[in-house]
Amino acid sequence: MILLDTHALIWLHEGKRRVQALARRPQRIYASPVTLLELGLLVEVGKLRLRRGASASDVFSDDRWLIDEPPAAALFSRALDLSWTRDPFDRLLVAHALIRGWKLATADELILSHLSPGSALEL
Repeated sequence: MILLDTHALIWLHEGKRRVQALARRPQRIYASPVTLLELGLLVEVGKLRLRRGASASDVFSDDRWLIDEPPAAALFSRALDLSWTRDPFDRLLVAHALIRGWKLATADELILSHLSPGSALEL
């Protein structure tokens, strides 16, 4: 199973070449509710522009990935241990992947440097 970080989800949604191989993998692809909030905030502050008329909820609910909702208490508890980053979204996404035992699809060098190769899928 693969959990998408926010950039991976955006790139898949936009059809970026760097994630085409990810889209063809046989494993199930999942998104985290954490990503919905991050997408919304990126749009709010002007760091992300979506296609005309699209909302963060539209991108998040794309049929190419399933939404996984781990227990909130477990998610936040696991995220507390990830003191190597101050980014709350990165903490929560990494915690989500670790709780489930899934690979996190990411291009984030800091995340990649802290996850074992079996816990990450480098984009």
